[in-house]
Amino acid sequence: MTGYLHLIVPKSAFRLLEGDDMLTTYEFNTGVAKHYFCNHCGIKSFYVPRSHPDGISVNARCLPPGAISPGKIEAFDGANWKKNIHSLRENVE
Repeated sequence: MTGYLHLIVPKSAFRLLEGDDMLTTYEFNTGVAKHYFCNHCGIKSFYVPRSHPDGISVNARCLPPGAISPGKIEAFDGANWKKNIHSLRENVE
């Protein structure tokens, strides 16, 4: 519903260039996932996912056009997360 298009990258490949002072962090349930929101507009451009705690899930829709090569988009059944998480882990290099 938020239009988030996940692009999961290793933490070592992620670098926030600016705006750190504009972020608010939200955690819930297990506390493993760290959701970062812009405290001005509310957009969630990246977060640490519970499925990949050593990675960063970037909202590809927040990247400038041409920043990444087009890739294959795969559907994921988030309503049944625990049953389907293996498919996400298999598809991350």
